Amino acid sequence: MDSIVQPAATEQPSSSRNRLLLAVYTAAIFVSALLLFSVQPLFTKMVLPRLGGSPAVWSVAMVFFQSLLLAGYAYAHLLMQARNRIVPVAVHLVLLIAAFATLPLGIASAYGEPPASGYAFWLLGLFVVSIGLPFFALAANNPLLQAWFVRTGHPAGHDPYFLYASSNIGSFLALLSYPFLLEPMFTLHMQNRFWTGGYGLLILLIAACGALLLRSPKPAEVDARTEEVNAPAPGLVTRLRWIFLAAVPSGLLIAVTAHISTDVAAAPLLWVLPLSLYLLTWVVVFQSRPLLPHKWMLMLQPVAIAGIVVLLAFGGEQNLLLTLGGHQLCFFVIAMACHGELARTRPAAKHLTGFYVALSFGGMVGGLFAGLVAPFTFSWIAEYPILIALAALCRPSANERLAGVVKWYWLALAALAVALVAPSYATGDLSTWFEGHRVWVAGAVGVLAALLALILNAGRWKIFATVALALALNRVYPADEGRVTTVRSFFGVHKIVVTPGGYFHVLMHGTTIHGAERFRTDDGTPVTGRPEPITYYHRDGGIGQAVSAIRERKGAPLKVAAIGVGSGTLACAAEPGESWTFFEIDQSMVDAARDPRNFRYISSCMPDMKPVIGDARLTFAKEPDGAYDLIIVDAYSSDAIPIHLATEEAMKIYKDKLAPHGAVVMHVSNRHLDLETVVVGIADANDLKSWVFNEDSGRDSDYIFSTDVVIFAREEADVGRLASSRQWEQTEADDRVRVWTDDYSNILGALYRRLRDGE
Repeated sequence: MDSIVQPAATEQPSSSRNRLLLAVYTAAIFVSALLLFSVQPLFTKMVLPRLGGSPAVWSVAMVFFQSLLLAGYAYAHLLMQARNRIVPVAVHLVLLIAAFATLPLGIASAYGEPPASGYAFWLLGLFVVSIGLPFFALAANNPLLQAWFVRTGHPAGHDPYFLYASSNIGSFLALLSYPFLLEPMFTLHMQNRFWTGGYGLLILLIAACGALLLRSPKPAEVDARTEEVNAPAPGLVTRLRWIFLAAVPSGLLIAVTAHISTDVAAAPLLWVLPLSLYLLTWVVVFQSRPLLPHKWMLMLQPVAIAGIVVLLAFGGEQNLLLTLGGHQLCFFVIAMACHGELARTRPAAKHLTGFYVALSFGGMVGGLFAGLVAPFTFSWIAEYPILIALAALCRPSANERLAGVVKWYWLALAALAVALVAPSYATGDLSTWFEGHRVWVAGAVGVLAALLALILNAGRWKIFATVALALALNRVYPADEGRVTTVRSFFGVHKIVVTPGGYFHVLMHGTTIHGAERFRTDDGTPVTGRPEPITYYHRDGGIGQAVSAIRERKGAPLKVAAIGVGSGTLACAAEPGESWTFFEIDQSMVDAARDPRNFRYISSCMPDMKPVIGDARLTFAKEPDGAYDLIIVDAYSSDAIPIHLATEEAMKIYKDKLAPHGAVVMHVSNRHLDLETVVVGIADANDLKSWVFNEDSGRDSDYIFSTDVVIFAREEADVGRLASSRQWEQTEADDRVRVWTDDYSNILGALYRRLRDGE
């Protein structure tokens, strides 16, 4: 028997065996990537409720995933140093089986309620303990299986990078299928079961890959047939450039995701769009004949950089398609240029695993900067423009045209910088003109950077300097009129804007006004006395009417729970003798609202307010049952929604805490998502009736806005006069819309309904 088997291990593999090798290895790498990138939105969605649905959860999750990817690639690199081929196969199969024993996925029991601070590091620990081992094992598969494939003696083994494209196709499909197929159709529990079954299938495929490797030609004979076997190892400068080229798009991925998810929802739908584009760039650049040639991407890259400069200058967040499409299209082009440079400079197959270690290290560096360092360093989203400027340095060196013109560039740029920046520190007509035209000036300088690249083929440092100047102008001349103070925390960036003349102080999160207070009357005199609630909380609006109606129905002081502090406006909706308890997850928001230089609601109406800090799903659940006459849920920062506060289980908690004739009010105003249908559905699932208020105030100039508000109660009499008001419409649940639960939500459906109805 041995005399038959031995020659088969040393002879040139037949064409049928080559086809089998290619099929099995491609399938294993594809399935591995499918699992690797489907677990990211799946598990992060499981974790979201622990931290208020903050978009920062995804940023920290990306840091974890990129760090574990580096660890997996380093493990693969070290494992392939073994001369005996049995060692890497045996060790990796043992690791995979050990990881499988920890499934199905779940949050480690030791991680219950989050701490009062240090959310990012607590979250990293949760990821490590909960899914660290299975994710680490998956992370190693791509470079490890490619290295095994090189050693099988397959004719394509001299350039196995096409398998990297296969890997990223699997990743790309996994991410696209999540928001469009898995999330709308299956609960988290079912998704978890599918994923566990896929992991078992993967172990069988990798075992088959290992068996094919062990039955392939000996290493020495494979090396004799492999091209570029004597290729020198890449130098330090080359490796550092690989790291830089990988770090910039990796950081941009987190920055652009945070930028767009802040104004829509902290949900996998918006996370996976940029991540899918990011993976698609890897698929394209590592094709043997890329569909989008690298030289085209290098030409388009400065145009994309200029495009982001213009988008940041003009804003555009009011337009969903512009926000999602514009930033992501530009990001795709920039990532294509960076990753195309990596593909162009990739080493021989002999140094494959070291190349992947450099790529993953760069990815981790970019992720750490955008996901952890920047939020603790900057009071605003500075990482996005910084990375955009650095993207200019990812271009290859250039032979500048019209050198006689270009050599004066630095002097001209310095003069331009002085001319543009100096007016911000001056007064008079010049300063006024620049403030009025800042958008056009910043955009023009961004376009100048693109022209330098396309017409003069200027060096990357000149383009970088021009882009940096354009982005600086966006900061020197901010889009917001008046004085702006920024407050940044794990839960986002809040802006406190003092409008020209000091008439209003406005709280903004993203591009959404979250509260405001009038500080001066129309004639310019200071407002004195008790501040009047405005924005969404005016007495004639939905929330104001609800508070008044419940107070009138009870005929006695109310006991109220308010989820979300914002600018503190609701503090002035309380009347003497009433008990109002506020629940807020972000201590920095409380500190900003309490400062009378920002807003006077709390200091004037409820100076002794002591909000309960923490995620309301956890803290409010500890309140005694039957305690509150009215519960106001207004925790939606910007247009991003903490989904776990709008589920059937969340509504049950609210109902349990209501007094016998109490009511729940939810503020669901949203530019992009239809939330009325969602909350009416979760109320119906808890046997509560719903009344919807949706009316335009026509007083936006006075910061009194139209609102979408829904009130829920057990019986019609519990909402008092609202039941007979023509402004409030009793609404039944839509049977066509599946009820949101902690195990199921469908952001895509809510987005589609809003777009369909054209509201």
